[in-house]
Amino acid sequence: MAEATTNTTTIIARADQHDIDLHKASDRVNFGSIREPIDVPYLLGVQTDSFDWLIGSERWKQRVEEDLENGTNTVPHTSGLDEVFQEISPIENFAQTMSLTFSDPYFEEPRHTVQECKEKDYTYSAPLYVNAEFENGDTGEIKSQTVFMGDFPLQTPHGTFIIGGTERVIVSQLVRSPGVYFDRSQDRTSDKEIFGAKIIPSRGAWLEFEIDKRDVLGVRVDRKRKQSAIVFLMAIGMTKQEIADAFKDYPLVMDALAKETVDTQEAALTDLYRKIRPADTATPEAGRNLLDSFYFNTKRYDLARVGRYKINRKLGLEKDVNDRSLSREDIIATIKYLVTLHAGEAKFPGKRDGQDVDLRVDVDDIDHFGNRRIRQVGELIQNQLRTGLSRMERVVRERMTTQDPEAITPQSLINIRPVNATIKEFFGTSQLSQFMDQNNPLAGVTNKRRLSALGPGGLSRDRASMEVRDVHPSHFGRMCPIESPEGPNIGLIGSLATFGRINPFGFIETPYRKVVNGHVTDEVEYMTADRDAEHVIAQANQELDENGNFVKSQALARVGEEEAVDVPVSSVDYMDVSPRQMVSVGASLIPFLEHDEGHRALMGTNMQRQAVPLIQSERPLVGTGAEWRAAVDSGDVILAEKPGVVTYVSADIIRTMNDDGTTSSYKLAKFQRSNQTTCYNQVPLIHDGERVEAGTVLADGPATQKGEMALGKNLLIAFMPWNGYNYEDAVIISQRLVQDDTLSSIHIEEYEIDARETKLGAEEITRDLPNVGEDAVANLDERGIIRIGAEVEAGDILVGKVTPKGETELTPEERLLRAIFGEKSREVRDTSLRVPHGETGTVIAVKEITREDAEEAGDELPNGVNQMIRVYIAQHRKITQGDKLSGRHGNKGVISRILPEEDMPFLADGTPVDIMLNPLGVPSRMNLGQVLELHLGWIAHAGWDISLDPDAEAAWKKFVPQGAEKGAPGTPVATPVFDGVRQDTLKGLLSCTLPDRDGNKLVGPDGKATLFDGRTGEPFPKPISVGYMYMLKLHHLVDDKIHARSTGPYSMITQQPLGGKAQFGGQRFGEMEVWALEAYGAAYTLHEMMTTKSDDVDGRVRVYGAIVKGDNLPPAGIPESFKVLLKEMQSLSLNVEVLNAEGVAIDMKDEDDDPSSASDDLGFNIGARPDASAKEEQVVEAPEFQ
Repeated sequence: MAEATTNTTTIIARADQHDIDLHKASDRVNFGSIREPIDVPYLLGVQTDSFDWLIGSERWKQRVEEDLENGTNTVPHTSGLDEVFQEISPIENFAQTMSLTFSDPYFEEPRHTVQECKEKDYTYSAPLYVNAEFENGDTGEIKSQTVFMGDFPLQTPHGTFIIGGTERVIVSQLVRSPGVYFDRSQDRTSDKEIFGAKIIPSRGAWLEFEIDKRDVLGVRVDRKRKQSAIVFLMAIGMTKQEIADAFKDYPLVMDALAKETVDTQEAALTDLYRKIRPADTATPEAGRNLLDSFYFNTKRYDLARVGRYKINRKLGLEKDVNDRSLSREDIIATIKYLVTLHAGEAKFPGKRDGQDVDLRVDVDDIDHFGNRRIRQVGELIQNQLRTGLSRMERVVRERMTTQDPEAITPQSLINIRPVNATIKEFFGTSQLSQFMDQNNPLAGVTNKRRLSALGPGGLSRDRASMEVRDVHPSHFGRMCPIESPEGPNIGLIGSLATFGRINPFGFIETPYRKVVNGHVTDEVEYMTADRDAEHVIAQANQELDENGNFVKSQALARVGEEEAVDVPVSSVDYMDVSPRQMVSVGASLIPFLEHDEGHRALMGTNMQRQAVPLIQSERPLVGTGAEWRAAVDSGDVILAEKPGVVTYVSADIIRTMNDDGTTSSYKLAKFQRSNQTTCYNQVPLIHDGERVEAGTVLADGPATQKGEMALGKNLLIAFMPWNGYNYEDAVIISQRLVQDDTLSSIHIEEYEIDARETKLGAEEITRDLPNVGEDAVANLDERGIIRIGAEVEAGDILVGKVTPKGETELTPEERLLRAIFGEKSREVRDTSLRVPHGETGTVIAVKEITREDAEEAGDELPNGVNQMIRVYIAQHRKITQGDKLSGRHGNKGVISRILPEEDMPFLADGTPVDIMLNPLGVPSRMNLGQVLELHLGWIAHAGWDISLDPDAEAAWKKFVPQGAEKGAPGTPVATPVFDGVRQDTLKGLLSCTLPDRDGNKLVGPDGKATLFDGRTGEPFPKPISVGYMYMLKLHHLVDDKIHARSTGPYSMITQQPLGGKAQFGGQRFGEMEVWALEAYGAAYTLHEMMTTKSDDVDGRVRVYGAIVKGDNLPPAGIPESFKVLLKEMQSLSLNVEVLNAEGVAIDMKDEDDDPSSASDDLGFNIGARPDASAKEEQVVEAPEFQ
């Protein structure tokens, strides 16, 4: 267990999660020279700790006990549910004769397990109960009852929620903290400075003071028009004498007081009310009620604990943090501070920790992380619960007045619908409730650690300025400066830094080592951003001797929040705990990150999340040492809970006999479909009879190997052009990667169909389909459902289904058939589930739920559905031309050519390279990390021994850490971020690689090799950089993008083909394409494009017929869009006529009234081909010609 005592807290990296000695579990040779005094906190703690607080779990109670023992404050000491129920209690009726109080919320066991919820589309939740007490004040009678408050969604052990069978994540939100803020702006007309102060509550009306260009002190109540601050002070109950006493040292206020004509509180209240509500009659009583409801009613106005904390810190007050309302002292102190700021003074007297101190007077920076806080899962759900309960409160009040007081019980007053509805709506539709990214384990971890400034109460994409998006000095160690999306959300969505944690007030803290007189101790202290500026903090890369003293007399440090400068070591207060402290988990997985340009590092970080899990995962030869921890904390690998011995291992279950006499069994997930259609599969790593310790990795998940993150493959790469095929970032790969399934992945698609009750009768799942040949249903079983293991392709029937058609007038022949065969020949039409266009694969599973089964098991099928069937189809996708590959440094490209292995350039021993990358992708992009990774990859692959360099005193050797002096071929190495292998060390190691079995070194000390052309056998004229680089196959697969159409659906209005693969649309022939054809004078081609192939409704049907019959093509007609244009002009009251060459008006026949008329004449239809999942109404059948 990682423990590091500090003066504030004992840091425990989540003991129940894993024993920290295990991060040595990786056998990587680490080239990092800096020892981290503490371990990374549990990566999903952002999610789990907050939810533990909300529901008041056992883990939270333990932490509260530890806090009380140590006298610290690392978690709030009242649970979230308790807080909400205490706030709402008591609910009283208008006469205050009855009250309803809530206390002691608790949960019962969840109704279903996590696995059941995923399989059967349930929400993973537990019933919430609360003790409700009703008191009748008239009779003194008290009735107490336990009331069911609905099913409350629970978090899974890995920080996700299962809502209706899908896994979702609630993203933490970055918002402006409540508190008091001072700002300075320029007056447009006079260029004088205007100073303002805002008191912003967690909920309630704002209170703003400002000193304008005439040096007049004004106030705005609830963002209405400005009025005199003196009047406001009198309205809240101060006399002129009290104001004079309070502000005797502030001439600006004294001048305003002298000029003020209002004398009494009543007059002040009336004046105030008149300015806020000019339409209403102003009375002192109305003014008092208004002010009370705005600022002094605890139900309407809440600063929250964090708001009180911020006001205390800013104004030097010493009020209790739990005092969440606004007081007279707060308002007086705010005005004093504002006047001091206006006067240009640097100090303001206040109190901190019982001491009199001089506070720094300064305006506030709203983008500073001391002023932005995090709303975590717990708080977001708590806010929803509060909204729901306040809606319920209204219902309770109404029922108190309408029901018979004798008969009232708590249960009869309470209606839980509004509470359930708000929570359900939040999980289902909130911007912060996201479909979990399950592409690979890293994507999941990042999703859970995401910080979003968007969402309700946050910013909006369109209005966010450059300043908000920018990297700020206070982000250091709190939010990653690299990981952020490209596009409109850049800078608004970030990722929590590796060591960041969130304190009870919602501010992000980062750890620092304490430095005493130039000696660096192992004592670690967590600090919020506003405390950073008060100290001198040295960087983690500062050289120390073995006793922890600085080697040099000067150290590079941050002073205040200015640029880093060299300072004497005696003045250093703190030191960073680790060089990777400022980056996120994703960015800390990029080796040689320090040599990559920022934009490319951003792309590299984002593309790691898009890597598809391959059939066989392979961990990187060149890593950073963070791979183990990222994989283990993701929850996708299985760890032993207790020490013991393995007694049974199979593909889907592992059992252990523990040392304490208990047994444990671990179920493995097999070939499940993830949210991103990738294959989620776990594989055992240990054998029967093997000894395991607590925290040993028992099974690998997707994209992990030996418990380490393994997103791609180590491939032999040469930086060289080859016949122009890798121009513009294209990539040339070897046929070997296709044959050996090196870059193959499995993707699982889910198709669903249900049989419903319709007006004309029930739909039926059957094998007996109208007008369908026997071969089309050959793979269906007797129920009409595809058999498992069947190979299917586009258009194949997966589930046969028929829907009753409307009864039509029967012909005599049909009546005869009806009479002979009874009901059987009733009209039905085929609405089977078919494989969509462009998809193929193997059926791996079928799930069927019928109404009878559902009722037995207590499942809920939607109304009107009798049967629901899901078919899962797995695709085995080999790497192919058009797929996107990428490294970890933002070096992405699309495969342009797959060369036979024998044509690839080869090394002197005959080894062909796997990939050729264009060397021009490096210099302008400035991501040199990929070149260094290439060289270190070769060293790791070939093995090294530094004693091969005859110069024992070589300078580079002293930078090789102990234990890294030699390595066998294929040894994985780690080069931590900002503490990696130095370039001189890299050069030295290249000259010390182990020779191959013939005694040759294939790659020289400069990292280059002589390559031979695979086609001619001739050597290339210049040596070429060759080595091993870690390449990822990204989720942008060509199979999902390629698309073609001959005929298909058309838009209702313009009658033009729809766009996009999902709609089975056509290719847009746009304005610029028209210009290109015009330039060639290709008039007929162009005419055809704009009529027959687009929206000449009549013409396209006739052309289809002509092609089928082999006739000459008929002339084109009038495009539908031309008619639409005419109609639009006519709707603007313009009389538009179309004339022919003789000047005679043409009657525009309105085919648009019935676009199918032409096809009826011709006897066929070229509408949409039936979409596999489309409902009956939209299906227009494709033409069938025998």
